[in-house]
Amino acid sequence: MNRSLTVHPEPHKTHGVLVRDSIIGFSDGLTVPFALTAGLSSLGNSKIVILGGIAELFAGSISMGLGAYLASTNDKCHYDSEERRERQEVKDTPEEEEEEIYVIFEKYGISRQESRGVVEGLKACEDHWVQFMMDFELRLDKPSRKYSLLEGLVMGISYFVGGLLPMIPYFIYVDDTNRALNVSIGIAGVVLCIFGIVRARLIGASLKDQVTSAIMTMLLGGIAAGGAYGIVYGINKSHFL
Repeated sequence: MNRSLTVHPEPHKTHGVLVRDSIIGFSDGLTVPFALTAGLSSLGNSKIVILGGIAELFAGSISMGLGAYLASTNDKCHYDSEERRERQEVKDTPEEEEEEIYVIFEKYGISRQESRGVVEGLKACEDHWVQFMMDFELRLDKPSRKYSLLEGLVMGISYFVGGLLPMIPYFIYVDDTNRALNVSIGIAGVVLCIFGIVRARLIGASLKDQVTSAIMTMLLGGIAAGGAYGIVYGINKSHFL
């Protein structure tokens, strides 16, 4: 029985990039602002912690967002440049490019005789030929041209949300910096643990690897916060400033 099949483009690549950006942004947001506010807490002034934390949140979010946007646009420029070069090579040295197709198939255990029909089919359409070389010789995925701004927004917002969570106690316990710090550490610890598990689950990790990821994420966040706290506390006590 014949069935007509409709091929729907799968948005996996775009979704994967956005998930990656959200993970990177949220991870950095959980670590950097938390470490900064923990360090400033050693000064015993919640106002300084809040002002410094907010300044870092906005600066970091803007920086991360712009970085993601520029990286996305640079990927597109790089892809376009390589595509133009490959198209020119197909026009200037078709014999060499044809040989490269055979070599690619041979890497997959397909003989020249078996792949000859496919090669001739690719040669009949320059666009398909160039696309094949981009996919299998250069191994470059074609970047989406519609989501650069969205990638930047996802990165920036993820960073802001991740950094804001450990700061909430400082808005609540304005007159008790130590209590705010302790609650902030608790929030950061729980969120880092959950984040480590979720990040591992997204890549299909085993339960053991998920637990390891949670522990390592908490450990790295704790080291960053503890280091910042110790440095600021030491400088403050030494009357260096």
